[in-house]
Amino acid sequence: MNDHPVLRFHGAAGTVTGSCFRLEVGKRQILVDCGLFQGSKTEKELNYRDFPFDPSAIDAVILTHAHIDHSGLLPKLSRMGYQGPIYATRGTIDLCSVMLPDSAHIQESEVEFLNRRNLRRGRDPVTPIYEARDAAIAVTLLRPVELEAWQQATDGVRFRFWNAGHLLGSTSVELEVETPQKTLRILFSGDIGPSHKLLQYDPEAPSGWDYVICESTYGDTDREESNDTTRREALRAEVADAYHPDGALLIPSFAVERTQELLADLVFLMRSEKIPTCPVIIDSPLATRASEIFLRHARELESGHLLADALHARNVRFTETVEQSKALDLMRGFHIVIAASGMCEAGRIRHRLKNWLWRDEATVLLVGFQATGTLGRILEEGASIVRIQGDEINVRARIRRLDIYSGHADGPELAAWLQTRQPIRAGLFLVHGEEDGIAGLRKRASAFLAEEKINVPHLDGAFELRPERAVDISEKLPEPRIDPARVGHRDWHNDFQSLVLDLQQELAKAADDKARGVILRKLRRALAE
Repeated sequence: MNDHPVLRFHGAAGTVTGSCFRLEVGKRQILVDCGLFQGSKTEKELNYRDFPFDPSAIDAVILTHAHIDHSGLLPKLSRMGYQGPIYATRGTIDLCSVMLPDSAHIQESEVEFLNRRNLRRGRDPVTPIYEARDAAIAVTLLRPVELEAWQQATDGVRFRFWNAGHLLGSTSVELEVETPQKTLRILFSGDIGPSHKLLQYDPEAPSGWDYVICESTYGDTDREESNDTTRREALRAEVADAYHPDGALLIPSFAVERTQELLADLVFLMRSEKIPTCPVIIDSPLATRASEIFLRHARELESGHLLADALHARNVRFTETVEQSKALDLMRGFHIVIAASGMCEAGRIRHRLKNWLWRDEATVLLVGFQATGTLGRILEEGASIVRIQGDEINVRARIRRLDIYSGHADGPELAAWLQTRQPIRAGLFLVHGEEDGIAGLRKRASAFLAEEKINVPHLDGAFELRPERAVDISEKLPEPRIDPARVGHRDWHNDFQSLVLDLQQELAKAADDKARGVILRKLRRALAE
């Protein structure tokens, strides 16, 4: 038995999704988060593979917050044999009670659609990652823990939650781990919220740690100073620019918190006569149910009264049924639609984009991080043609980005949060970020922390947590599930789709059939080489 705890990184290592960290303390094992992979198809395929550990051998799960990239594989974990507690705050439990069943519903619906296409193409059917009954069972395993209250996770390990300022119920996790040498103090940041969040108070946590595991989503980003006034002014300007008598402003948004923040600010601006009052449609059953949960927790939220007012505004509408959602395509006059998902990877936003992307009177406003390989990132990077549900769509709509609503702290805020956690005696791990974000935060952290204490783990990597330093033991392990160099990057699926779209454009621009034949012959020669 190893005298030193071992920390394994099964997700959010070199990428922003799939958060999952496994801590081994003797024969005991604890998971911090168990999230769904998003991004490129290569990464999303990990959701369908076996876990790189035995779920039935896990003693406890500690959940930082409800976002699907942190909680979305919990139903699969329980289906594969985990029967222990999943510790979380009450806000997180309430949100997971609607988010996990919704995730299962989306998977079942999309697999049903894909299997109809596969049947026509003569391909084998696929099965969803998990189903509604798996999500329902996982919800029964959730156990509430109050902020700052100690809870025993397993023998020799106790923990408590600190507000992370990211989302209703979101936390950083403090662990005390007993070892033969000393009791190690370990802090998992979870996702750290920015200082200007409308509904969340600033993040908190003690100082003085042996190890800190810190997110780095925006580690390379310096945002302009923000407050309620500047945030609303930025939104006002985007709405004003998007206005077209026959147009629409589409906002792909995470259904939980981002949608509620946007709605509160939009109604505030309309009531202040800063923008014209128009229909605002929340096209997401999950966002509707999440909003009800936010209302129940309004007293815990900063500016919760503004959200309550917005949810009852006469021009705010919520679509529940598929028929109500489809009817949005028939709307006339300028309107705003907020729909999930925030990265345009699933849900009703894809239907709205399919209806509006080809129209120059439409605007798409991206308000959150877009992972590499997602449709949101592809639009953000200026694609002129995209594929949605097998159809090619010309992009004529204005694509805009408004980062001020991000739920993540930027580089200076993350560095300040880390510096306040000092001293960090043995090691810092930078996770939950792509290459540039990690590099940016590493550079910032090196200003106050010795370079040798800063570690950047790769997917399925592992470290011994010794009292004086972390020791990388990844070389002793089996090969990671995918090449770490491919994590957080575009994959061959993205490149193939780009090639197909580029080829179609070149063929369309060709003068005649003879010119098109020349293009195809060149392609065939290249394939034959």
